[in-house]
Amino acid sequence: VQLQAYGGGLVQAGGSLRLSCAASGRTFSSYAMGWFRQAPGKEREFVAYITWSGGSTYYRNSVKGRFTISGDNAKNTVHLQMNSLKPEDTATYFCALAGDGSGTYHYRIPGLDFSYWGRGTLVTVSS
Repeated sequence: VQLQAYGGGLVQAGGSLRLSCAASGRTFSSYAMGWFRQAPGKEREFVAYITWSGGSTYYRNSVKGRFTISGDNAKNTVHLQMNSLKPEDTATYFCALAGDGSGTYHYRIPGLDFSYWGRGTLVTVSS
C-alpha cells in the first residue's frame, strides 16, 4: 500500500489549509484512514480518522470544531480541512491507513492498527 499526501504549507494563524491523501495498492483490507501529526521533539499524535464502516469520524479534542475529515472509501482518499489554524498546529502531518496490520510502524487505537503511512507534509502556522 502506498499513500501520497499533499496540501501542506505556510499559513497565518486563523487561516485554513486542506490536506489530501490518496492510497493505492492493496487497499481492499482498509478499515479506516486518518491523519496524524508530529511536531519537532514530540511524539506522533492522532489528529482525526474516519472509518469506512458507517463513515464515523473521530478527532482529538484540540482540533474539534476546527478540523473536518472526509473521505471516499471507493477511491481510497481522505481529506482534512483545517480551519482557524493555530501556531500549535504546526507539525508534519501524516496520512495513514488501517488495514491488515502489515507495515513497520504501528499506531494503535482500540480496534484499529494504522500501519501504512505516507510521507509527511509540513504545516506551518505563523503567529
